[in-house]
Amino acid sequence: MNTSVRRLFLTVIGAPAAALAVWALAVPLAGTTLTVRTGGGERTVGPVSVVVASLLAGLAAWALLAVLERSATRPGRTWTITALAVLALSLTGPLGGEAGAATTLVLVLLHLTVAAVLVAGLVRR
Repeated sequence: MNTSVRRLFLTVIGAPAAALAVWALAVPLAGTTLTVRTGGGERTVGPVSVVVASLLAGLAAWALLAVLERSATRPGRTWTITALAVLALSLTGPLGGEAGAATTLVLVLLHLTVAAVLVAGLVRR
């Protein structure tokens, strides 16, 4: 595995690891309950949900970057702008929900953590 692919792979793996660290600090250590409304019910956001969602986001981001590197004239810039737009859209979930302040804060931090790792790590320099 070459250095570039290794860095990208570690970034995609690093996003769930960072998100899981935030979850661990907020839920088991601080005692925050992450319960969100989905459809007609409520669901608790656990570690598996955090890892799967952030891993899927990382893989999708990597795939988009690969497509842009083959088709766009400025793939890094296009990818970063797209990633930040997706982040803004993703924040409408926790910010628009009816969860408590602590839950909303933790969910926003989870989104920002994953985005920070992916934006910083995936865009090629």
